Amino acid sequence: MRNAAVSWTGGKDSSLALYEAKLLGYRVISLVTFIPSEPEFLAHPLSFMKYQAEALGIPHYALEVNEPFKESYEKAIHSLKEKHGIATLITGDIAEVDGHPNWVRECSKYSGIGVLTPLWGRDRLELLNRLLSYRFKLIFTCIKKPWFTDDNLLGMELKKDSLERLRAINAETGLDICGEQGEYHTMVVDGPPFKKSIHINVYSKHAKDSLMYMNIQKVSLKNK
Repeated sequence: MRNAAVSWTGGKDSSLALYEAKLLGYRVISLVTFIPSEPEFLAHPLSFMKYQAEALGIPHYALEVNEPFKESYEKAIHSLKEKHGIATLITGDIAEVDGHPNWVRECSKYSGIGVLTPLWGRDRLELLNRLLSYRFKLIFTCIKKPWFTDDNLLGMELKKDSLERLRAINAETGLDICGEQGEYHTMVVDGPPFKKSIHINVYSKHAKDSLMYMNIQKVSLKNK
């Protein structure tokens, strides 16, 4: 078994990548989030990731990155190898963004860390159906105009009915059904790798420019 870390956003893709890496025999010993010096994570709040780490029973590290970003990412990834004995970095990347090479893979060459992308090149609808078949529980935390015209999905769980809504919006607007262009974001609150389930007790809905997002105010963990 190889020591591995997951590039963690707390959303559906990194969660599915974590689970499929475990099925492949990787020993995931840490979650890592690369953050700028003054982060504003509206869709993926760092405070919520801490609850996820506790629910998963896996340490979470926030590594700061600054300009020049490539060099900063290279050093941060190298520190995973030197300080934590990480041999493989796992990401939930699905495909190239705007034709660019995979960023984590490029920045990992400096340290020689292996990169695993278990979701790469797979059909987007198949990935969403796989999440449902594994019984992951994920909620919509951020949606973006013009693909979404109201905030009704915020705080809702991704299920068969909401998946059908995504398919309808895809047919009408060309929405990437996995939200790969930032059309929507999710956070996972339960699933096969979770030792505890996360319950969002209090939240409010807000808007900023074209974004509509959840402001999560109170969270609790419950034994499964």
